[in-house]
Amino acid sequence: MSDEPYEFAVDAFRREGLLEPAETGTGPAHDGTGRVDLSFSPSGRTVRVPQGVTLFDAASWNGIAIDSTCGGHGTCKKCKIQVVDGTVPVSRLDVRAFSADQLKDGWRLACLAHATQDLGVDVPPLTTRPKAATVGVGRQVILRPAVQKRYVELDEPTLADQRPDLQRLYDAIDDLELRADLHALRRLPTVLRQADYKITAVIVDEDLIDVEPGDTSEQRYAIAFDLGTTTVVATLLDLATGTPVAVQSMLNKQQPFGGDVITRISATMMDPDALGRLRLLAQETLAELAVGVCAEGEVDAALVYEVALAGNATMTALVLGIDPEPLGVAPFVMSTAAPTDVRAADLGLSLHPGARASLFPALGAYVGGDIVSGMLATGMDRDKRVRLFIDVGTNCEIVLSDGDRILSTAAPAGPAFEGGAIRCGMRAADGAIEVIKLGEDVVLQVIGEVEPQGLCGSGLVDGVAELVRVGLLDHSGRFVSDEIAKEVAPALADRLTYVGEERVFVLHRPRGVTEAAESVYLSQRDVRELQFAKAAISTGWTLLLDELEVDPRDVQQVLLAGSFGSYLSPASAIRIGLVPKLPVLRIVSAGNVAGEGAKMALLSLRERAGAAALLEEVRYVELSDRADFNDKFVDQLAFPG
Repeated sequence: MSDEPYEFAVDAFRREGLLEPAETGTGPAHDGTGRVDLSFSPSGRTVRVPQGVTLFDAASWNGIAIDSTCGGHGTCKKCKIQVVDGTVPVSRLDVRAFSADQLKDGWRLACLAHATQDLGVDVPPLTTRPKAATVGVGRQVILRPAVQKRYVELDEPTLADQRPDLQRLYDAIDDLELRADLHALRRLPTVLRQADYKITAVIVDEDLIDVEPGDTSEQRYAIAFDLGTTTVVATLLDLATGTPVAVQSMLNKQQPFGGDVITRISATMMDPDALGRLRLLAQETLAELAVGVCAEGEVDAALVYEVALAGNATMTALVLGIDPEPLGVAPFVMSTAAPTDVRAADLGLSLHPGARASLFPALGAYVGGDIVSGMLATGMDRDKRVRLFIDVGTNCEIVLSDGDRILSTAAPAGPAFEGGAIRCGMRAADGAIEVIKLGEDVVLQVIGEVEPQGLCGSGLVDGVAELVRVGLLDHSGRFVSDEIAKEVAPALADRLTYVGEERVFVLHRPRGVTEAAESVYLSQRDVRELQFAKAAISTGWTLLLDELEVDPRDVQQVLLAGSFGSYLSPASAIRIGLVPKLPVLRIVSAGNVAGEGAKMALLSLRERAGAAALLEEVRYVELSDRADFNDKFVDQLAFPG
């Protein structure tokens, strides 16, 4: 791509004194001893920070969320803010991210905007509850939760019967070898006498965590968490009936540290305080969701006695405050495959004081507890069919079973499916194009049914698949010439144009807009980003199929898991080669199977034991150690014919 238009803009802003002197955006020199006041709207927060810090860091330090997928490293161009009071020089990357009018109106990338004076900054609202799958494929289970409630009516003590209160309770529940925690022991004498010795014992596994007056045996609840890198989902369960009471999702509050696990691990390596901040942000996310589902279900949080958490190895380490650095560098070692169960309070949750938290085990550094949970929900170890499980995301986890053996691996897909590194990419929120159909015209389905603002991952896959189908993209992923475009798709040919020197296809042009750069479009680079992502994934499942000597045509079911997999068109996934070329009915959107597995573990001790057993049944395959990975990857770059 020629940089001539870009360099022209750079020169123009340099002449006006608005361009920073350093290409990296390090900002003007300062002595580092002063402080500046920053007023953020619409939050109304005014903070004082050291002179010279970036607006992104200043906001993150003070709990003000600014969109980002790269963690403030200047690569994703998502951290857009507007300086409404004061001035900030234009960096060279700002020129690439904004139009000339936007730059004059104060729009900057927050990670490259340095606070050298007092400023007023407007932060676009961050979508904290993006469109996400909250339910998924699951199985019926025998209801036998770890949480039990036993109503008992005890004999009052007499001079002839001076058994201790605790022994009296133990004798009444003689089928369990109970262990009382301190909270239960403190309450026991008072509750027994106030309730006339008619009480309900609250038991988790065989731990007596409380005694309650009267018969409360039907009031017992638990929360299942899917702790995702991008989105976190919480489901409140009624353990007496096994039914969900309420479900909510929200954006992981760790988002300012980057959109993927690698950038968050890097943050802890570069800043000794980052681990503590990431732990608190994860716990704040869980706590906010717990409050939300309890309020929605009209359930007292003190009646929630257990939680289950399914997350990848990095998210699990961060929420526990465990250093994740070994996960990010070869040879990619976990601190433990099976985290110790802890109290819910250790995760920052204000539930019952004795509530327990059960965390799913992991198969490897990049095939974590969320995938084990998903395998549990989908019964990957119980089906004799050849089945392929793909959780599509920045880090794509893949599981293959031939009915007897199970293999798993992880493929580095990158941020394309989350809208990262895509020119007009965004998360699955209002304004995001999620479905694209090409014919005589372009038909778009937009989340929230509002004016299109960008496109999310499913829209990206749809768009590229449709462009391949109509012949505007060749199988190498290159846009065809104008002459060929007019021949194969004359009604769409005029949408092929240029932004600078880059070839683009315009999806939506707002009313009154004439410049392609101000439209929503797919660029040649976007297509390449998707090609790299899908090639990594297809290389992963190809190698697993080779390992088990299974022909792709013999795969009887492909499960597309996670929020992205729920909204991805199976036909589009087949057309671009993201999944094997199979009849479309064999491709199943599995939804939030990690959350389903977490629910199953809360409802059934047998299923929880099944999750632990998967550690022995599944063999993890490390792709980075394969000599044939690069050759296979190159083979998978092209779109299928």
